[in-house]
Amino acid sequence: MTTDKQVRKLMKLNQKEKRIGIAAAKAGMSENTARKYLRLGKLPSQCKGVRTWRTREDPFKEVWEVIKEKLETNPGLEAKTLFEWLQRENPGEYEDGQVRTLQRKIKYWRATEGPAKEVYFDQIHIPGQLSESDFTDMTKLGITIQGEPFEHLLYHFVLTYSNWETGTICFSESFESLSVGLQNALWQLGGVPACHKTDRLSAAVHNLGKAQGTFTDRYNALLRHYGLEGFKIRAREAHENGDVEQRHHRLKRAVEQSLLLQGSRDFDSRGEYERFLEKLFSQLNAGRKSRFEEELKVLKGLPELRLEDYSEYQVRVRPSSTIGVKKNVYSVHSRLIGEWVRVRVYADNLEIRYAQKLVEVLPRLMGTGKYRIDYRHIIDWLIRKPGAFEHYRYREELFPTSNFRMAYDQLKERSAKRGHKEYLKILSLAAKDGESGVDNALRWLLDEGKEISAAACEGILRADGAIPQAKDIEVGRIDLCLYDTLLGSVEVGL
Repeated sequence: MTTDKQVRKLMKLNQKEKRIGIAAAKAGMSENTARKYLRLGKLPSQCKGVRTWRTREDPFKEVWEVIKEKLETNPGLEAKTLFEWLQRENPGEYEDGQVRTLQRKIKYWRATEGPAKEVYFDQIHIPGQLSESDFTDMTKLGITIQGEPFEHLLYHFVLTYSNWETGTICFSESFESLSVGLQNALWQLGGVPACHKTDRLSAAVHNLGKAQGTFTDRYNALLRHYGLEGFKIRAREAHENGDVEQRHHRLKRAVEQSLLLQGSRDFDSRGEYERFLEKLFSQLNAGRKSRFEEELKVLKGLPELRLEDYSEYQVRVRPSSTIGVKKNVYSVHSRLIGEWVRVRVYADNLEIRYAQKLVEVLPRLMGTGKYRIDYRHIIDWLIRKPGAFEHYRYREELFPTSNFRMAYDQLKERSAKRGHKEYLKILSLAAKDGESGVDNALRWLLDEGKEISAAACEGILRADGAIPQAKDIEVGRIDLCLYDTLLGSVEVGL
């Protein structure tokens, strides 16, 4: 069989040799073959005809029209699903190995007769014209703060022309998170692009009711303040926010690689983690300097001031010493019962103000239907009404640590009727003298098997000697041979 390499060699030798026969011999072919390829001017691979016949009978010939009808009705059907259906309908007729034949047949049909596929149209990006943003979940990266899992989101902002990007840590897709994230990005950028695009965040877009599809009043106000023209994508069409969606993936990959390089996913504080992200963004943006400088030349100026990053509500403190904010319940000090307070809701916390003065800062609850009760707010009256403790709606919130819970359980075992009263005295002591000290005292009493009481805790707190540190627990090395023995006994039993 003559190869392409031989024919190429023949064509070179034919220019040098006086006779075709000599060139053919040196190329390793007969003179007739040489004359044929010189006349055609083509390589052997180019002379092969297209095969239009089958080498074996089509096993799906009889059922193909039915399969095609199902594909036309439901284009998402997979070949394997249809093959399994055929095996159920025709027992014993189709072997498992024939699934590849059906997959190739359906693939060819889709490419030649099937429905048109969605086309993604490359866009021309103009410097300073468009920015995109979205929230992305960072939890799967396994970040921890002092060993504790740090579940969080990132508000991610991208300029579509240069791909300059930045981000802000947040914990929900709330308007407050959107506002602080967008403003952080613009002030770090030092200017304002012409347009900004988001997906259909409920924080920015009305997704229900008569106003469905329009921006919320608060988001409109934010856009007006910075002179931004707002755009939103269509529902369930995330690819329309494609630049930031793609950057989500690449950013997480960059974070993952940086974490692997430093050999740890744990940080001493949230601030240290934020500095880690800032450094990473600087590294990523360093390679976009030239295009970013083009954007800087055409960005609009920033306004004189930022908008406030909070929403404000006026609520009345209930008789239960609680307030309801954004469908969550928070306790405040009982002295505020019946009073109207102003609540500033930030992305991460709440500020409680009375008579224009800040009286409390509370961590914000994410989601709805949740509650946060601080025993310090209500202990003064709870200790006067101890009977209310047993069936208090938020009783589980009144165990600050596991030591308090274990102490309560022991007190109830010792005295079912008076155990809760003694526990409330311990809780009152924690409110007055400090929770950590009482927690350490309870830990020591539990470790030593001593009797739990408020007096015992107070005695430890008042003693001059320091409370001994928690005992170190050592777990011995496990002998894996025990598993071999166990498995051997199971086999014998069988």
